Amino acid sequence: MFILGINAYHPDSSCCLIRDGEILAAAEEERFVRIKHWAGLPKQAIQFCLDKAQIGFEDLDYLVVNRDHKRHFTRKMVFILKNKPSINFLKDRFVNLSEVKNLKAALARNFLISPCKIRTPLLNIEHHLAHLASAFFVSPFKEAAIVSLDGFGDFVSCMVARGLGSKIDVVSTVYYPHSLGLFYSALTQFLGFKRFGDEYKVMGLSAYGKPIFLEKLADVISLAPKGKFLLNLKYFNFFKKSQAMLWRSGEPVLEDLYSPQLIELLGRPRQPQEELNQFHCDLASSVQAMYERVFFHIVNYAFSQIRTDALCLAGGCALNSLANGKISRNSAFKKIFIQPASSDAGGAIGAAFYLYHQLLGKERKFVMQHASWGPEFNDEEIRKVLQEYRHLLAECQLREFASPEELIPEVASSISEGKIVGWFQGRMELGARALGNRSILADPRRPEMKTILNVRVKRREEFRPFAPAILAERAQEFFDFFSPDPFMLTVLPIRPEKRGLIPAVVHVDGTGRLQTVTKQENLLFWRLIKEFDRITGIPILLNTSFNENEPIVCNPKEALDCFLRTRMDLLVLGRFCIWRKRKIE
Repeated sequence: MFILGINAYHPDSSCCLIRDGEILAAAEEERFVRIKHWAGLPKQAIQFCLDKAQIGFEDLDYLVVNRDHKRHFTRKMVFILKNKPSINFLKDRFVNLSEVKNLKAALARNFLISPCKIRTPLLNIEHHLAHLASAFFVSPFKEAAIVSLDGFGDFVSCMVARGLGSKIDVVSTVYYPHSLGLFYSALTQFLGFKRFGDEYKVMGLSAYGKPIFLEKLADVISLAPKGKFLLNLKYFNFFKKSQAMLWRSGEPVLEDLYSPQLIELLGRPRQPQEELNQFHCDLASSVQAMYERVFFHIVNYAFSQIRTDALCLAGGCALNSLANGKISRNSAFKKIFIQPASSDAGGAIGAAFYLYHQLLGKERKFVMQHASWGPEFNDEEIRKVLQEYRHLLAECQLREFASPEELIPEVASSISEGKIVGWFQGRMELGARALGNRSILADPRRPEMKTILNVRVKRREEFRPFAPAILAERAQEFFDFFSPDPFMLTVLPIRPEKRGLIPAVVHVDGTGRLQTVTKQENLLFWRLIKEFDRITGIPILLNTSFNENEPIVCNPKEALDCFLRTRMDLLVLGRFCIWRKRKIE
């Protein structure tokens, strides 16, 4: 049985194909069109998934999308009558919903096929039910509390549910316009980070400040009974503006979500190019602290209702790795699974699995142990690209090894000498993190490496931290409150006595965003870290995504382009190594 799940005409457009209850392929459209968080029809991601299975639309048993415009219709009408949003706002929403409703026609048009070839009906799964399913149904837990948190979708911003076997039962719901995700996004904009998805910058900045504005923010968002929360809507205008949220085919754009009253409360907002100061750091710290106050209010309510030690998280807010790392300390949950594609990209996964388990009643047999579900490229494809780029590689040295395993000693040695390595192997990862297949790797022992990478390669704000990828069997030696995290979605304290050994991956507050690596999940990457450990005595590599202010690279051409325009020292493509002949200063 083939089920094609789609997140379309929404940020982080994506596609997932499952076969008999197991993921066969999944990818985000941004990786193909090279526009971050791309919203629209995921045409190339769909084509990749079908090609991976060697099937066409006529072979699909079900087509499902993570949107259901019919849900909460009465609430939507009451909201419109009460708040009287502009005609343009309503028109924009209507056009977006029409695009989702007519998805089959769009597929036929874009793929130049007859509509009758798509024989299966289009099924709609409510946005947050898809988020819940994307976490629980691929987790290792038979029973768990499930929390979905994001900006909003289908008029909902938060759902708490119980997962048991092949069923999900909703316990609690928070409706638009009250949204923890929009609270964080609005304050992210206030701090001068205006691009869609910039919230992670506030997380990084928060470590440099103190939460001295927490009392003021308590008037902006407040706790309510039964795990709920309320926005003080006078500080926001996203529910009134004519075009606050634009995300048709292209990069999503959010106009300012906050109102003049927030400026009266907090002072002048930062402009995007304005230098950061202590006020901005303290405000970021306060925003994160307030987020965590609300987050744990929800999480602890979930435990009070469901009484299990397992928790599953999804939705864009589940990418808040600072809060995620405190779950075991601030709640009774001890076992945690976070969907690696927690953003709306994961909705494609959730829609497919919700249909398979919840609606069709099929038993579970799949656990998402890794995130490598995207395209891969064989030796001949890589060799062809290298031939095309031969004139651009005249200043480089190229060597072909017998296998990827044979280049590991050379690469590990280069990293130990301070070289920066672009590492391109296997299938592309799904989700926000590069996990050892599309990564830039460096020596965590060198304190200068953070600045070198931010300035020389990533070309981004210097306060942004880098992650430690560690052998799973050694992680407890380096991290307090340790629990395995193969998806790099939790920030944990690094043991004080170890921080001096790996300064390049220790944030200013003594924490690190953990990625545990096992033989089972990524053997080649594990072997590389193991070899680096043999050389240096440190079972950790600095790991950051293979990109430079763009989506993570997907194919060998993009990896070569990124290598050539930045100042990496070594590029590894499968079993091919490319060195720069001259040292880069």
